[in-house]
Amino acid sequence: MTRKETAMSSIAPTPQQLRHAIFTGAVGGALEYYDFALYGLASALVFGQLFFPSLGPTGALLASFATYGAGFLARPFGGLFFGSLGDRKGRKLVLLLTVGLMGLATTAIGLLPTGPVGAVLLVLLRLLQGFGAGAEQSGATTLMAELAPARQRGLYAALPFFGIFAGLALATITFRLLQTYLSPQQILDWGWRLPFLASVVLIAMAIWIRLKLRESPVFENLAAHHEVVRTPMRAVLSEARRPLVATILMRLAEQGSSTLYATVSIAFLTGFVAPRTGASGLGGVGTNAVLWASLASVISTPLFGALSDRFGRLRVYRGGALFAALWAFPAWWMLSTGNELLAMVAIFGGFAIGANAMLGAQCAHFTELFGNRYRYSGVALSREVGALLSGGLAPLLGVYLLSRTGGGYWVMALYTLILALLTLAGTWLSVETRGREMTDLHDAIGRGADHSHRYNPLAKPTAP
Repeated sequence: MTRKETAMSSIAPTPQQLRHAIFTGAVGGALEYYDFALYGLASALVFGQLFFPSLGPTGALLASFATYGAGFLARPFGGLFFGSLGDRKGRKLVLLLTVGLMGLATTAIGLLPTGPVGAVLLVLLRLLQGFGAGAEQSGATTLMAELAPARQRGLYAALPFFGIFAGLALATITFRLLQTYLSPQQILDWGWRLPFLASVVLIAMAIWIRLKLRESPVFENLAAHHEVVRTPMRAVLSEARRPLVATILMRLAEQGSSTLYATVSIAFLTGFVAPRTGASGLGGVGTNAVLWASLASVISTPLFGALSDRFGRLRVYRGGALFAALWAFPAWWMLSTGNELLAMVAIFGGFAIGANAMLGAQCAHFTELFGNRYRYSGVALSREVGALLSGGLAPLLGVYLLSRTGGGYWVMALYTLILALLTLAGTWLSVETRGREMTDLHDAIGRGADHSHRYNPLAKPTAP
C-alpha cells in the first residue's frame, strides 16, 4: 500500500464523527453569527442613540457602524493567530478558544455603561469579539471538509453554516421580540442588554460540545508523518499567493452582499426611505425580511453546496456572483420604494439566493484550494481579509455614500455591483477543485499543484 493509500485509509471518518462535527460547527456558527448579527442589528437600531447621541442621527449611525467595522478589522489578526495555531496544534484547540473568546466579549457588551466611557469599552470588546471570530468559521469549515466524503464534500462542508443562519435568525427574532413587547424607550433604557447577556447560554453549550470533539484525522495524519509546518502563515504568504488573492476576491461579493442586505438595508429603510416616504414601521419590515431570508438560508446554503458537488465549485460560485450583479439595481430600487413586499423580495433574493449560492460553493472550494500543510491558515486569512474589505467596510461606506447622495438607491446598487464583478474576476484566478484529495500537501494552483484531476462535468469524483 502506498503512502497516499495508507493516509486515506487512516482518515476515513465514522458516521458518528461526521454527525458530531456537523453539530459542533453549527453551534459555533450559531454563536459567531448571533454575536455579529446582534451587533449589526443593534448598530442599525440603537447603538447610535446609546453611545453617540451628540453626533446627530446620521453621525451617530456612522459612528455606530464604525464600531461594527472594528470587529472586522480585528478578524484578519485573529485569523493570522488562530489559523497558524490550528495548523500547528490542531483544529480542536482553536475551536475551543475562539468560541469562548467570542462569547465572553458578547456577554460583556450587555454590561456596558452608555455614553463616552461605554463607547470606548464597546470598541475594545468589539475588537476582542472580532479577534475570536477570525478563525471560528474557518476552523469549522476546514474540519468538516477534512472529514467529509469526497463525493459530498460540498454538501457536508456547507452544513455547519446551518448554525450561522440559525444564529442570525435567533438574533433577528430576539430584536423583533424586543420591538414587539417593549416600547422604544424601554429598549433604549435596558431592553437592548438582554440579547447580549443571553449569549452566555450559547457559550456554555458550545464549549461543552467541543470538549467532546475529536481532532481532524487529516491533521493527525500530517502530524504523524512529521509534515507540520512551524510557520504556516509565512508559508501561505510565500507559497500560496495566487490562491490567496483569488479567495479574497471571491469573498467580497459573498460577505459584502450578506452584510449589505442584512444590516445596511435596515439602516437605509429607517434612516432614508421612511423620512422620504412617510412610511412607518420599516425597521420592523427590514428585520422581518432578514429573518425570513435567514430561515431560508438554512436550506439554500447546503443546497448550493450539494449543487457544487454535481456541477463543480466554480460554476455555482459564478452563478451566485452573476445573480448578485444582476440583482443589485432591482433590489435597491425595490427597497427605495418603501413597499413592504418589495423590500422583503429584495432582501430575500440578495441574501438567501445571491450571497448563499457563493457561500455554498465556497465552503468546500476554499479548503480544497490550499495544501494540507497550511490549509487552516490559508482559509482563515483569505476569509477574514475578504470580510474586512467587504463586510467590515460595507456598513460604514454604505451609510456614508447614502448620506452624500441624499439616500439615492443607485449608489448602493453600484456598490453591490462592483463587489460582484470583483468576485467574478476572482473565480477566473482560481481552478476547479471538486473531488481533490485533502491530504495533498500542495495548493490546487501554483507551485507543486497537481492538475491530474482537471474538472470533467461528466466524471464522478473519487471516493475517499
